[in-house]
Amino acid sequence: MNNKKYKKPLLSFVEWMIYMIGYALILISISVLFKNTIQIDNHYFGFWALISAIIINILNRTIKPVIVWLTIPITAITLGIFYPFINVFILYIVDFLLGNHFSVNGIFMSVLVAILISIMNMIMDELIIKPMLERKSSV
Repeated sequence: MNNKKYKKPLLSFVEWMIYMIGYALILISISVLFKNTIQIDNHYFGFWALISAIIINILNRTIKPVIVWLTIPITAITLGIFYPFINVFILYIVDFLLGNHFSVNGIFMSVLVAILISIMNMIMDELIIKPMLERKSSV
């Protein structure tokens, strides 16, 4: 029986779940530490944080590449400093979509969350995702 065709979807699902948990943990941590800046509805014990993490991931995979492509000149002029503001824009889209359940107040915390998400993405890629893919390709 050939199990290789089942490993790729399973690996993609595990990768997706790792990112969702990471995004949700960052959002919950910031909302607990800085109560007046980012507010997440705490009903259902983290449900809205997970929903916001799912929406952030969907927007990162669909809209973000287009926004990055459109803002290449500004990003080049600012030597890459503008790049985290793309994540800020995505956070404000999530704020708009979730209404009262997710609220972003203030640009400073939005930038902090965007930077933390970017750092988390780099750490997850280097420490978890790439070793998982390398181990899968060697099997």
